[in-house]
Amino acid sequence: MEIAADTLQKALRINLDPRWYGTIAEIGAGQEVARWFFRAGGAAGTMAKSMSAYDMAVSDAVYGKSDRYVSLGRLQAMLQHELSLNIERLSETRGDDTCFFAFADTVVARSYRGGNECHGWMGVRFQAHPHDEPSEIVMHVRMLDDDAAQQQEALGIVGVNLLHAAFFQRHEPDEIVASLLDRLNTGRIEIDMIKFKGIEFRSVDNRTMALQLVQLGLSGAAMFGSDGEVLQPSEALRKHAVLVERGSFRPPTVVNIDMLECAREKFQQDPAVAGKPILTVAELTMRNLRQGGDKVDRRDFLARADLLGACGVTVLISDYYDYSRLATYIAQRTTERIGLVMGLPSLLEMFHEENHAHMQGGILEHFGRLFKNDLKLFVYPMKQLPDGGVLTVDDMKVDAELQPLFDYLSGRGSFVNLDNYRPEYLPILSRDVLRRIATEDDSWESMVPVEVAAMIVKRNFFGHRRRD
Repeated sequence: MEIAADTLQKALRINLDPRWYGTIAEIGAGQEVARWFFRAGGAAGTMAKSMSAYDMAVSDAVYGKSDRYVSLGRLQAMLQHELSLNIERLSETRGDDTCFFAFADTVVARSYRGGNECHGWMGVRFQAHPHDEPSEIVMHVRMLDDDAAQQQEALGIVGVNLLHAAFFQRHEPDEIVASLLDRLNTGRIEIDMIKFKGIEFRSVDNRTMALQLVQLGLSGAAMFGSDGEVLQPSEALRKHAVLVERGSFRPPTVVNIDMLECAREKFQQDPAVAGKPILTVAELTMRNLRQGGDKVDRRDFLARADLLGACGVTVLISDYYDYSRLATYIAQRTTERIGLVMGLPSLLEMFHEENHAHMQGGILEHFGRLFKNDLKLFVYPMKQLPDGGVLTVDDMKVDAELQPLFDYLSGRGSFVNLDNYRPEYLPILSRDVLRRIATEDDSWESMVPVEVAAMIVKRNFFGHRRRD
């Protein structure tokens, strides 16, 4: 079979390379990765040890106690323990010629009864050169096959891909990410978080790796915190009420921040939210990042990410153009209330039927999916031209044939009017800010948060030119 041949060739290449020697430790889904190395032949050249630790007491005895066994913390304990053992036990006899490694995964595959979330953590910690400081790649995977045996096969393949890429493509992190689903597809495995660290990856910005996961379709979304650290979305969203604002954030303006603050004030008044932790998220869609082309300017992306981080906001990158798909994604990862924050023009766009023609049920399907689980839209008003009046969601009108739908949704409380807005902010537009930055019109600085202005000036973002 072609899949087996290609994966076996990767495993054999590692087995026949005398540099790599280490441990494969797996919890939860069997010896799925180690099996490929034994099948390929020559595993004695690579494997110091392979092990499984299914019983929790046994696992705790080896790696220390853990509140959650399928977690990043457990994975890192495994990697640290196994690599340290190899170095301690084997350095004297073969350390001058050997790059030691530890591969580990902790996974829950489909149970006999079914119905459980099928996911896990996988990673490798390795020396790129003998006696070198270790480098590391860790990632979170979701297995999407319906059959447990197929999930286990897919897990084994992606594990071999990870080891092969870490050893032979480590100087090209983009290629590492691109190779992870070799001989697989996104219908079988999703990778929604990857993180590189250590001496071999000292120049890697993990935010660009998160971006690449979504660009390549390995995941529908990726997330990182205001500190730039990549996050596993399920972990970040779990048990949080979530408030999301979609935008270009090029750059983030005082309007963007006011929208979030006004919405948060209203959101936390909801009895279902009161007393719950709230996660505030700025979402960038791939369509927005591509700006009409196929390529993404990474420098532009990182500029926006840095500026949002300066505002203390968590960033979500998604490939979900439809708000309903975004809502479904979040609802699968938290049982708490969800709110989407938008300006009135975005809501008006949502009531254009042609924007939902790709859905079998059209606009009705979109709104049915969107407002499942009592989701609410927090709508910021807009300034009307040419009279300069203010239009709110309470005053909004749509096409006559859709007005009954709008009235129904409004009557059930699906729209929340953000009447606590700052009137002086309404005329501010991101594109106007960009124009003023490029023309050295300093009035733009009052249109963005203080920390955003300082960073744009310091780093010359968006064509800003520092004056001597």
